[in-house]
Amino acid sequence: MIRILPFLLAGLLAASAQAAPPKKAAPKPVAEAAPAPAQAAAPAGEDKGREINGVCAACHGEYGQGGKRGEYPRLAGQRAAYLKDQLKSFRARKRINLPMYPYTQERELPDEDIETISDYLAAIRLPTEWPQFKDSDDALTRLTATEKVMIVPRAEGDIGNGKAIYQKECFSCHGRDGRGRGKFPMLVGQYTSYLKKQADAYLKGERPHDDEGVTGILNRISEKDIQDILAYLTSIQNPEKPEAK
Repeated sequence: MIRILPFLLAGLLAASAQAAPPKKAAPKPVAEAAPAPAQAAAPAGEDKGREINGVCAACHGEYGQGGKRGEYPRLAGQRAAYLKDQLKSFRARKRINLPMYPYTQERELPDEDIETISDYLAAIRLPTEWPQFKDSDDALTRLTATEKVMIVPRAEGDIGNGKAIYQKECFSCHGRDGRGRGKFPMLVGQYTSYLKKQADAYLKGERPHDDEGVTGILNRISEKDIQDILAYLTSIQNPEKPEAK
């Protein structure tokens, strides 16, 4: 019996060795996945600008396109420096506009917000041609696109004369393409009725036209010439390369 035990133990050990599952190879280390590229963040101040514009939109439109055929001016694409200057002029009553006065007070629109909303509106681009749609575009897509189109109707007047006077008397401040320079505003794409109203205010001395004070270039040209300039501005609405700010 004692002699049999070694053989039994050897057999049991052999059986156990055969039954034991083979050891698995150690898994190779897996490289960590590269992080997904971060989505481009909205430009600084864009969300804040959109929020502030919620107040402005009641009169000037969601896209800054103005309203009521020029009773409220277009602000979209206007020069940021000009917008900032005018908002501060409303606040200081250098430019009298009673409806705008309360909205521009420091408690309602601090300087930081003036910078933000001006940059936001200046960045808006409004097409001057009707969009072309695909058959798959739904009604909302079509409506949204057409609401952004800004086409000022052609004004009556001698376009050739208007061009000659504009390029002689106005371009140095407002740019040859009518899109302004520095603090001097963009004129092209603005409602003709609004421009005419402002021209009348300059001539009456209710609003200073330029650095010369109450009088300026408009006081040296005729009413017909002013109308011709307005006609010329409506003829050059198609976008060109804008001049440097």
